[in-house]
Amino acid sequence: MAQEARAVILVVDDAEDIRNLLATTLQARYEVKLAASGKEAVRLANSEPRPDLILLDIQMPGLDGYEVCARLKSDPELAPIPVIFLTALTDAKDELRGLGLGAVDYLAKPISTALVLARVGTHLALYSRRRALEDEVRARTEELYATRLQLIRRLACAMEFREGGLSHHVMRVSHYVRILATELGVDEPTTQLLFEAVPLYDIGKLGVPDYILRSADRLNKVEWQEMRRHPEIGATIIGEHKDPLLALARLMALNHHERWDGTGYPNRLGGERIPLSARILALADAFEAMTATQRHRRPISAQDAAAQLMLDSGKQFDPRVIAAFQKVLPQFEKVMAAFNDELAGIHDLDFVASGSAGAADAQPSQSRA
Repeated sequence: MAQEARAVILVVDDAEDIRNLLATTLQARYEVKLAASGKEAVRLANSEPRPDLILLDIQMPGLDGYEVCARLKSDPELAPIPVIFLTALTDAKDELRGLGLGAVDYLAKPISTALVLARVGTHLALYSRRRALEDEVRARTEELYATRLQLIRRLACAMEFREGGLSHHVMRVSHYVRILATELGVDEPTTQLLFEAVPLYDIGKLGVPDYILRSADRLNKVEWQEMRRHPEIGATIIGEHKDPLLALARLMALNHHERWDGTGYPNRLGGERIPLSARILALADAFEAMTATQRHRRPISAQDAAAQLMLDSGKQFDPRVIAAFQKVLPQFEKVMAAFNDELAGIHDLDFVASGSAGAADAQPSQSRA
């Protein structure tokens, strides 16, 4: 069985005799690093292996112990390391100052080696328990986040099945959004949030009657008004949250049918009043509607869809998003190839009902998506 790694103790004192005494006392149980100055202490604390605990003298030339402790605690990577001050100072104000800087304990000089071993052992045990708890919380948080993402994707699958069958629709749109966001210079954490939020963008269709969603005919005025309610229904289903993922998902669900020229719905927003996330999604959704297999119309090629989308630059779509789309069209085509639908996965296919089978029906301005 592999031997458990020994804890690393950094001893900082400008007095050589004290450094040697502490090294002799500790080295039977721990790995010991020695520093003769504050500057050297900061360097060794940042070097591997990093210390698990620091014994720090206060009165040193140059950087004193207080300044060293302050620097360590200002560094997020080093701040959790417990610091025990070594000092001949006996005034309570000095002790309070050190504790205020983040030290966990004080050891008075002259040093008792037995007390040093006891205090070091206690604080290492506390530090180890804290790290174990942090690791457990981190793992549980990651598990909960992964579970939430799966629930979001299952809801999207339920919505797709209700509309006519399971497909890779949501996966393709998610990738289109990520590709566009990256090309537009959106930072990576936000781009990842966009990717994860996409599956909820059409969740409002759960509030639209089945016969409208499954209709192969053109919708009449009343049916179209009902369909146009789905962004607001979606925003209501998602609700208002402080959580960044759900807040972004609500924003995208509510605004992805707004148009650059201000003639969209539900709030007739225009230009940059439309959130960028929704402007990106609007183009990705339209491209998907035009190129994917659907019950009520045949798909068209990526190149034909791109040509039609570009005609709507400055009308339905943000010109900047269109410009980005032109650059990344080959990436969109790769996504289409990677997540191609099998017709067997989509039921109630009807490409020709009521004479509505032509590619012209895939125009973005007429899309039901």
